[in-house]
Amino acid sequence: MTIRTRAGAALVALAFMAPLPALATKPKPTIDLGTPDGAMAASRKIQCSLTDNKPVTFSWRGDMYSRVEGERDRLLFKVEGMNVRQCVTVTDPQKGTGFKLVSREILLYLDPQTGEVVRKWKNPWTGEEVDVLHIANDPVNSTSWPVGRDGKPLQWTGQSQGDHWWNTLTVPLFYSNPLAGDYQKQIGGFYHATEMFNFFGNLSDLTNARSDSAEVRVGWVRMSGWLPWMNMSGRSGAVYFHTAGRKLNSWDELPAVLKNEIKASYPEYVGPPPGDDPRPNETSWSYFKKKVKPAGAAAH
Repeated sequence: MTIRTRAGAALVALAFMAPLPALATKPKPTIDLGTPDGAMAASRKIQCSLTDNKPVTFSWRGDMYSRVEGERDRLLFKVEGMNVRQCVTVTDPQKGTGFKLVSREILLYLDPQTGEVVRKWKNPWTGEEVDVLHIANDPVNSTSWPVGRDGKPLQWTGQSQGDHWWNTLTVPLFYSNPLAGDYQKQIGGFYHATEMFNFFGNLSDLTNARSDSAEVRVGWVRMSGWLPWMNMSGRSGAVYFHTAGRKLNSWDELPAVLKNEIKASYPEYVGPPPGDDPRPNETSWSYFKKKVKPAGAAAH
């Protein structure tokens, strides 16, 4: 059709310039944190992924200090840690549908000045040179359900303000030390420590039902007694770790010091354990027991 008048041309031009009616947009599906299923989904997005058998890697770094009554705290090591994991869906007739997290983790002790992996360490309190045993816990698994151990529905324990969420988790630990003997209740020999976690992220990301994972930043602190490989022979004192990190986009984003050490000594840490991993969890103390033989009794 040909426009033959100036008035007609102007009307057509105005028609093209006029705003189009707003298109109806569907609201994004969201995860309701006020329901047990929503709390479960959010927890799984933080810890791993809503997709079964999808590997996820966390990385963190920080410092390790000593604490001895009457002296200044000492920076003993820099530390670099990682955890590679995956989640799988599990069901139970009573508990409902939950997820199992299977993972393995490493923490390396680094020289505070050079940043290099420490193999031998001269104990400043005893003068003894000892072999350093880095943390290599495999596996570290757990299972989460939409009901708690008390039988009550799971609740979201995080807090939020604006588009920010955070969650604080304190884990006091007190159990029989696997390195001690049969009379721990009578003479002591318990593992006593506290682990403190802080998780942070964006609420819109966490509650977006269209994404299967969430961006997460994490802080980790641990207070415990001397590490067994330090050979402290019951001296009073403690150590504490203060670290921070995040969930990575991929395993390849790990720092070079971790990737090099994994390639050389822990090749299985390029991926998580299988989803049906039945093994009991490893700890720093049970790992030490596997790797180091007890010292013989002193001669008299």
